[in-house]
Amino acid sequence: MASTTTAQAANVVVTSGSDAQAALSYAYKQLGKDYCYGGTGPSCFDSAGLTKKAWAAGGVTLPRTTYGQYADTRRVNYSSLRPGDLVFFSGLGHVGIYVGAGKFIHAPSSGKKIQITSMATGYYRREYYGAGRP
Repeated sequence: MASTTTAQAANVVVTSGSDAQAALSYAYKQLGKDYCYGGTGPSCFDSAGLTKKAWAAGGVTLPRTTYGQYADTRRVNYSSLRPGDLVFFSGLGHVGIYVGAGKFIHAPSSGKKIQITSMATGYYRREYYGAGRP
């Protein structure tokens, strides 16, 4: 039986050693870093750069763009989201990683830092596009 670990900020349980756990662990370590257009780390990221690098930490190769990431992942219903799933917004203009409890980690936009945000807030609730599982 696999052990489990709790993702601190979201208080969700994910199986240790899983690809999703490695992706989430990487993403949590980026909290507070700057957003930068076209950024793929290590000092700043844009949304797709963050998700690409996070999943690479789990051994999964994703395309560089939100469009490619959406195309290369399996569709997931909102009600079936699991920590690690990619969540897309604004007609594929933005992506983040679902952390559980209705929240996701992402690199929002210029002048902002990588953060955890509720998917129930006005903008993200209105602009939700869909989800994918790498």
